[in-house]
Amino acid sequence: QPLFKPNHNPSPHLHTRSSYKNLDKNINENYNSSRTLSFHKGLRQVSGMEDLKRFHDEWGPEKILWVYDPETEMNGVLVIDNTTFGPAKGGIEMVSTVNLADLLRSARAMTWKCAIYDVFFGGAKASIIADPKMISKERKIALVKSFAMSIRHLSPALYVAGPGLNIGEEEMAVYAMTNGSLRSCTGKPPEMNVRPGEKCNIPPEHVSTCYGVFQALIIASEYSDISLDDAKIAIEGFGKIGSELTRYLSEFGVRVVAVSDSKGCVFNPRGLEYELLRKIKIETGSVVNYEPGEALSHEEIFRIPVDVLIPASVPEVITIKNVNDVKAKLIVEAAENPLSIEAEKKLGEKGVLIIPDILANAGGTISSYLEYSGENIPGILQKIKYLIRNMIESLLDESERKGTTLRESAVELAKEKIIKKKS
Repeated sequence: QPLFKPNHNPSPHLHTRSSYKNLDKNINENYNSSRTLSFHKGLRQVSGMEDLKRFHDEWGPEKILWVYDPETEMNGVLVIDNTTFGPAKGGIEMVSTVNLADLLRSARAMTWKCAIYDVFFGGAKASIIADPKMISKERKIALVKSFAMSIRHLSPALYVAGPGLNIGEEEMAVYAMTNGSLRSCTGKPPEMNVRPGEKCNIPPEHVSTCYGVFQALIIASEYSDISLDDAKIAIEGFGKIGSELTRYLSEFGVRVVAVSDSKGCVFNPRGLEYELLRKIKIETGSVVNYEPGEALSHEEIFRIPVDVLIPASVPEVITIKNVNDVKAKLIVEAAENPLSIEAEKKLGEKGVLIIPDILANAGGTISSYLEYSGENIPGILQKIKYLIRNMIESLLDESERKGTTLRESAVELAKEKIIKKKS
């Protein structure tokens, strides 16, 4: 039996009084001059609009929406890339500035990812423009509620939200309650199951994501003749994903020698102890205070001579500017688009094996669909292991046979599946 079953029963939704604007595909919209200063201030926080033509093609995006609520002064952006397989799925981030190109790339990555693994979602990405470190918890919740109301006419019919950077389980609960449909988002508390009275036993998305990345690492290391018993691994980012990955690897006996966060990097060639690392992070706010270890700047994690690098934080931490610093032989992308297009190409030309995000971090997407559809499938992590290992093994063989990169083979497969779905 197939793991996924399409769901055709989204809840009805009402339009809201919150104002929003469609951005046309050429970004030539003339914004109403009567908008308040906060609207224009928010708009100035969005860069990369000139990149829309570069990223627009026959696959998407289908919609780009700017949402603004004058009452709360909430500014947000939603990209719906493709809905061929189902409503577009994508996390909501809360950040002080937004790059439209990053949102477009992330939405497209989700489109490919869902098609590759036959998940009945399309691709999307959303952002609420605010610095969560500079606002109160109450203000943060108010902005999430406002964003949920502003796009309620699209969610869950065309868009299903999920957790993202600075947005977690609590915010997803608020989103769902504001929207009025439990299918409007994933990443909710287990008690908020779409099946009344039944607790959701699907692992949190970040746990499933990390488990999938771990499986991708095992397959890729075998393919690259890297022994995980002797390998040195660096993890860029120590948020939910980076922390959970460090735990997985430590329990598996793999030596993590470097970890970074926004304040810096800690390096110990003998390896870092996960529980102590986590304790230091909680107590001091940064991994750089871990001992014994050498405190370095965040950028220096890419210069450390390791066998495997796992970027697990934000998009484009490796660009053409620092690509020559990278010493790793294998990169497994736990984050969304952690390498720029140019950097990924250059590293590939140097012989670095890159397991792209659309293959490596699909575990969370797989489990999120099961949460959305209300399927409490036992042993889901084992099924994620099977799906990701088999897919990567198959595409590695195909890319070697065709002389293409792993990403190119994966995208080709995704396109074939979307075309078949449309026919």
